[in-house]
Amino acid sequence: MSQEKEITEAEWRERLTPEQFHVCREHGTERAFTGAYHATKTAGTYRCVACGEPLFDSAAKFDSGTGWPSFWQPVGDGAVVEQTDRNYGMVRTEVHCARCGSHLGHVFPDGPRPTGLRYCINSVALALAPRAD
Repeated sequence: MSQEKEITEAEWRERLTPEQFHVCREHGTERAFTGAYHATKTAGTYRCVACGEPLFDSAAKFDSGTGWPSFWQPVGDGAVVEQTDRNYGMVRTEVHCARCGSHLGHVFPDGPRPTGLRYCINSVALALAPRAD
């Protein structure tokens, strides 16, 4: 992770809402169909709510029917990092912000072309910066 300085747990708790802290720092998950961005069609850049790093572009967003914002690719190489998640008796690939290490969601190999990937991301881990017309 390339965060400029090490941020303490207390600083994260001050910076984030309780729900953001739970998802981003404790690897939680918001309930399906409850997040602000699962059905959003607004053009723009989805940034990490914790550090502001650009993560996903709305042009790569699609409706997966899962209840979470889904993207077929990150905004660029190195925007996110992946890690094996063996919790809850499953093996999944967890996705984190490459800059600050915040947990974002998971990536699955059942997405649309051209990548075949589905980055299933918690809305609460994102901040949408709409594109100016």
